[in-house]
Amino acid sequence: MKKIFLGLLIMISAITLISCKSDGLIKIGILQYVSHEDLDDARIGFIKALEENGFKDNVNIKLTILNPQADNNVMQLQAKKLVRSNDLILAIATPAALAIVNEVKEQGKNTKVLFTAVTDPVDAKLVNSLENHGSNITGTSDLTPIDRQIELVKELKPDAKKIGIIYTASETNSKAQADIASMEAQKLGLSAITKTISTIGDLAPIFNSLVVNDKVDAIYIPSDNLLSSNIGQLNELNIAKASYQVPIIASTTFQVREGAGITLGLSYKNLGIQTGLMAVDILNGKDIKEIDVEMIEKLELAINKTSLIEILKLEIDALLLDRADIIFE
Repeated sequence: MKKIFLGLLIMISAITLISCKSDGLIKIGILQYVSHEDLDDARIGFIKALEENGFKDNVNIKLTILNPQADNNVMQLQAKKLVRSNDLILAIATPAALAIVNEVKEQGKNTKVLFTAVTDPVDAKLVNSLENHGSNITGTSDLTPIDRQIELVKELKPDAKKIGIIYTASETNSKAQADIASMEAQKLGLSAITKTISTIGDLAPIFNSLVVNDKVDAIYIPSDNLLSSNIGQLNELNIAKASYQVPIIASTTFQVREGAGITLGLSYKNLGIQTGLMAVDILNGKDIKEIDVEMIEKLELAINKTSLIEILKLEIDALLLDRADIIFE
């Protein structure tokens, strides 16, 4: 009897294992570099696009979502796991995309990879070109119109002479944006003072130095993961130095909602939806090699009236307010 029972148990276990491996679900992995609202929104938008087009978790697809919280060692292990067991992978932010692509090469696989929240995928060597890339890697860039964002300095302060730029030194996507911002500032006759931080502990002395010592007229921040994760601290510093009337020119709607002054920027949820629609095309049979890298399609002029008017005591042109897509009060 014991032998019969043991035999049945082994048989049941084998059947269960086979059924788990052949459940018929398309495996989709998501590697999100770190938690902050911009990247969270990109993930939410991606899944929303899948669901609205008939691809639902545990129905016809199986989602695995991993987040190393910016720990590179953990990220390498998570990338290895996702590449080993998924048919399609979404990488959110440049470090996550690099980890996935490197792991695909390491394992010698042909896994389809989408990326989003990547500023310059060519410079990051994720693709050779935005069009006709001919690889199993494509996605969406979050590069915003930095030239038009810098122009907002002159709209807020027509007599502005200096702009401060802050970004995280280890984030290549942030450096690319900062370099463009500096160049665009010079075109407008603004001298640009660029400062980098390595940890969030560097932010206070850097910010205070730009405002008090360098006497900048505005500060620009790119779509930087470390700064976005700590946007509250940046805004607290700005409030503490409100008498200097230095507005923060941001890159994303989220940053403005959380207290930065103004942006002509993007909604990462919309960017995620745009990437999700690319995934839908792939799942419906389109060759990923034929899908070009896309730029953000929808921009939003977002203004935080509380920050600019109530805290910094700036006078805002009524025409600028009329143009706003979103006003936070």
